Amino acid sequence: MVISVALLFASYLLGSIPFGYLAGRLAGIDIRQTGSGNVGATNVVRVLGKRYGYPVFALDVLKGFGAVNISMLLAPGRPPEWNSPEIFGIFAAIFSVLGHLYPPWLKFKGGKGVATSAGALLALTPPATIIAIAIWVIVFWMTRYVSLASVVAAIVLPFVVILVRSHEQNKVRPLVYSSACVAAVVVWRHRSNLSRLMRGTEPRFTRK
Repeated sequence: MVISVALLFASYLLGSIPFGYLAGRLAGIDIRQTGSGNVGATNVVRVLGKRYGYPVFALDVLKGFGAVNISMLLAPGRPPEWNSPEIFGIFAAIFSVLGHLYPPWLKFKGGKGVATSAGALLALTPPATIIAIAIWVIVFWMTRYVSLASVVAAIVLPFVVILVRSHEQNKVRPLVYSSACVAAVVVWRHRSNLSRLMRGTEPRFTRK
């Protein structure tokens, strides 16, 4: 039980590292006070350019990826128990994303969780996540809306998991539930973007 709680807490702390905010400080600004005010990689790219934005994106992905893999490696149980490595990986994914969304270091006001979610799900179900990333790229390339691409990819992901992992009956259900939770969080965090999209006022992505 102690190990279980420690792993989940560690996943939350790892996810809570505000790389976007730290990159802004390295550049001499508070990223929360410029651009969209978000500490995620998209705003960092917009404001500071790819020199800062791309490493922030990679590190945000690695937060989720690392949290899942560390938890699965150290999980005390074995399949098919509920404390198996796969289940621990799913909970680690959720807690790492929550850490990114609500970091205690920034008064619980973090990013939108897309990159960290992608990293976590890439560790859990690589083929489905790669397909979802491809869908993100296509939507973004066609529209230049990061928010729309993120929402579409998140919504499609649970269905892709069903298609890709349908042969693994003992694993697919928890993965579908967890990817659906991630999709709900991504959509919720982008509700203001969706509102602007409907009004036609959402800015298209431009890089400094």
